[in-house]
Amino acid sequence: MTDAAAELSLLLRSGYRLVAVESFEEDRALRALERASRSAGRTLRTWSVASGLDGSGEGIGSLDACLRSIAASEEPAVFALMDAHELLSDPLTRRLLRDTLGDLGRRRQTLVLVGPVVELPEALDRDTGRVQIPLPTAEDLTGLFSRVSETSEAQPEHLDECVRSALGLTASEAVRVYRKALLQAEAEDDAPSLIAREKRRALRRVPALEFVDGREDLSSVGGLGELKRWLRDRRRAFGEDARRFGLPVPRGLLLLGVQGCGKSLCAKAVAREWSFPLLRLDLAAAFGDRTTSPEITVRQAAAVAESLAPAVLWIDEIEKGFAAVQEDASSSRVFGSFLTWLAEKRSPVFVAATANDVAAIPPELLRRGRFDDLFFVDLPTEAERVEVLAIHLRKQGRDPTQFPLEELAAQAERLSGAELEQVVGAALHTAFARGRELQEGDLAGAIQETVPLYETYEERIKELRNWARTRARPATLDPKMVDLFQVAEARRSAN
Repeated sequence: MTDAAAELSLLLRSGYRLVAVESFEEDRALRALERASRSAGRTLRTWSVASGLDGSGEGIGSLDACLRSIAASEEPAVFALMDAHELLSDPLTRRLLRDTLGDLGRRRQTLVLVGPVVELPEALDRDTGRVQIPLPTAEDLTGLFSRVSETSEAQPEHLDECVRSALGLTASEAVRVYRKALLQAEAEDDAPSLIAREKRRALRRVPALEFVDGREDLSSVGGLGELKRWLRDRRRAFGEDARRFGLPVPRGLLLLGVQGCGKSLCAKAVAREWSFPLLRLDLAAAFGDRTTSPEITVRQAAAVAESLAPAVLWIDEIEKGFAAVQEDASSSRVFGSFLTWLAEKRSPVFVAATANDVAAIPPELLRRGRFDDLFFVDLPTEAERVEVLAIHLRKQGRDPTQFPLEELAAQAERLSGAELEQVVGAALHTAFARGRELQEGDLAGAIQETVPLYETYEERIKELRNWARTRARPATLDPKMVDLFQVAEARRSAN
C-alpha cells in the first residue's frame, strides 16, 4: 500500500467523516481510495455532478441531490465526490452537508472531496482530514515503465535514465511520453533525451513554471567569492553521507542587491554546479494570471519541484510576487501557504530567490526558517570588475591577458556586472565597424559612454546598503570594505 493509501486507510479507520484528497490525477487518487476503502472494509462509490453516483444518474445535477441519496443509504461506504468543494458556495448546500455528517459515523460512511486544490469553508475545514497525492516517484515510474517495456523492445539498462527524465510528470503523462519516445527513438539510448524534451513541452501547461537548461556554472560568475564559498560548502549536503553526519538538507537562499550584479546568474549557476535540474517560478505571473487559480499554480509548481528533487527552484524578483498579493487581498492566503511550504518542506528542493527592492519584501519572508541565509550582492569591487571583464572577453574568444584589465576596471568604477558585459559588447561592435581587431581604446571608450545605473538610483542603492549592513551577509568580502566597516564600528563604540 502506498503512503497516500495508508494515510487514507488510517483516516477512515479513525472515524473521519469528511476527508479532502488533493491530487492533479483523479485516477491515482481513486486507486489510492480503492485500496484504503478495501483495507477499512468498505465499498468505494464515486460521484460527479455530471454522472451521479457510480455513473447511474442517481444524485445527478447538484451536490444537494447527491447528499440526499447518501442519506438514504445504510451501506458502509466511502463516497468520493469529484470537485464537490466547488459547489459549497451556497449556504444551503453547506448546511445540508453539515447535517449529513452527523449520521455518517453510525453508518460507517465517509465523504471524500477530491480535487487539485480543496479549499473549504471554515465551518468544515477543522473537521476535515487531508491527504495529498504527490506526483509519481522514481519507484512509481519504474513500475509503470517496466510494464510498458514488457510489450516493447525497450532495453532494461536504459530504464533508470528514462525514469529520471520523466520525473515531474503525472503518471499518465509519463507513460504516454515513454511510449512515444520508444516509438520515435532510432536507438534505445535516444529515449531518455526524447522523454526530457517531451517533459519540457508538458510542463509548459503549468502557468508561470519553466524548465531552465542552465549552461553556466559558478566559474561563469565574476566575483562574489563569499557567496561562492557558501554554495560550494553545501554541494555535498544533499547526500546520504550528510544525513548520517546529522546535517539538515539545505533549504534555500535569498539574494538581495543591486540590479545587474549577478544574483540571477548565481541562482542559475548553482543548479549546474550541483548537477541539479533547474525550475524557474514566476510568482508575479502566477498571481497575475486570471485564467488559472494561483493556488493551483503554486501548488503544482511545488509538486513538480519535489518530484524532481534534488532540484533548484529559482524565483526571480520574489518581491514582485508580494506586490501582486498586496494588490489582491484574496491572494494573501495563497502566499501564506507558499511561505508555510518554504518553512516546512522536507524534500531536497533548494529555493534560490532574488530581490532588488527590500522595501517590497514583507518581514515574514525574511524570518529565519524560510531560507538558510540572506546575502547582499553589491556593485563589483575593482578586483571583481577585472574578473568580470576577463570572463566576458573570454566568452567572445579574446585573450584577457592582452588587455590592461586593472586600468580598465579602475575606469569602470560604479558599473555593474551587466553593464560591464555591455561594455565588452559595445567595444566589439566598434572594432567590427572599423574593420579591425578589438583594442584597449574600444573598451575604454565604451566604459566612458556607459551611464551607470548607480547615477540614476544612487539614493536607493545607498539605502539598500545601509539596510543590508546589519541584516545580510556580504556576497563579497572586500578587504577595503571590511577595514572601512571596522573603523566605523570602532568610532561608534568609542563614542
